[in-house]
Amino acid sequence: MKTFFNFGEKVEGYDIPILNEREARAAAGILLVFALTSFFNSYLLHDFRFTKIFVTVFMIDFFIRIFINPRFAPSLILGRMAVRHQKPEYVGAPQKRFAWGIGFVLAVVMFFIIVVFEFMTPIKIAICLLCIFFLFSESAFGICVGCKVYHLVYKKNAKYCPGEVCEMHMQAPIQKTSLPEFIIAITFLAVTGVVTYTAFENKPDNTVTHEMKCGAQMKCQSAK
Repeated sequence: MKTFFNFGEKVEGYDIPILNEREARAAAGILLVFALTSFFNSYLLHDFRFTKIFVTVFMIDFFIRIFINPRFAPSLILGRMAVRHQKPEYVGAPQKRFAWGIGFVLAVVMFFIIVVFEFMTPIKIAICLLCIFFLFSESAFGICVGCKVYHLVYKKNAKYCPGEVCEMHMQAPIQKTSLPEFIIAITFLAVTGVVTYTAFENKPDNTVTHEMKCGAQMKCQSAK
């Protein structure tokens, strides 16, 4: 039972339980795909059925991670399979548990708002975007936002942070960005944003009627 209910692995050379950051990043990327799919499905099509399923699965997955054992969390199992041939990147388990605790709290709030009470409130959009931001930051950049919060709160006790940010005190020359490089990146983002906005502004008007768009979906009922 002690092995079943466990958080983190013991590895020689590490004085605290650790987790594989590569596995966590892969799992975050997998969840990000479904999070984006459910968000755009509900935002553009006004159909919350897929979102309800995803929020429920997300909450259960994080419950298993925190309160049972990360090894049995479905998303982490898929992530482990995806990176099984890569060298593990060990990070401290305490900060990951803290970060996943934030995700679990957000998932519980979303579960009650969307699944249980079906509230129509901007809060659920804000929480959904926040979760997407967390997942994207970890999967794309290897930045665990919750781990950074843990580092700020428990700075003296934080060990083996993702990307070794706890141990790094200065950037290497290859990591620094010059002013011309910064200007190129900002210009690229600005041009991309303008082109995208123009493309959507000039799109043909394919407006459908309220009845065709809503059908029998719950969102369109006045009580919801």
